[in-house]
Amino acid sequence: MNFLKIAAISAALAVALGAFGAHALHDQLVADGTLEAWKTAVLYHLLHSVALFSLAIGRANPLAGWLWAAGIVLFSGSLYGLVLTGWSFLGPITPLGGLCFIGGWLALFFSRARD
Repeated sequence: MNFLKIAAISAALAVALGAFGAHALHDQLVADGTLEAWKTAVLYHLLHSVALFSLAIGRANPLAGWLWAAGIVLFSGSLYGLVLTGWSFLGPITPLGGLCFIGGWLALFFSRARD
């Protein structure tokens, strides 16, 4: 699967999860105090989906794309899971996703530093 397809499905899922949180889950998220965590998950998910799209149409280091995709799963995925299930063991996974996001941006920097 190429980055364009990964970006497209990831962005569609981010929008769907954002709408789900804003409508179907909103009252529960507010009551649980987890609305901000959900919003953060959606924001980072959508932002890095757009970054994947940009990478797909450019000629950048594919390592950045794989790190961003992993970051979406680990960072946003762990926040979604934590909010929906309350499973505290997911909390320590979130920073690993953040490290993947950072690593992806650094991989992009170093791939473009040669140009």
